Amino acid sequence: MPIYEFECEKCGRHFEELIGFEAPAPPCPECGAAEARRLISPVSPPGRQPRGHKVRSDESRRREKEAGHRERLARDRAKRAKGEQP
Repeated sequence: MPIYEFECEKCGRHFEELIGFEAPAPPCPECGAAEARRLISPVSPPGRQPRGHKVRSDESRRREKEAGHRERLARDRAKRAKGEQP
């Protein structure tokens, strides 16, 4: 069951209730009036942290990039040790 937000049309209080989709609006907990209006709640934006397969692909790409960087550094060091230009 979802949580819905309501606003009392009599006193203006905002409140939340856990009710079914087809259920009528509950009475206001402050004044008891039955004239409550269901509000449309904004959907929360997705988090900055990727989830699922995207995390794995980003991590594997980062590991591959770091491994390539280490290989190039090792190659350049070996060339310098032989007296060659990297």
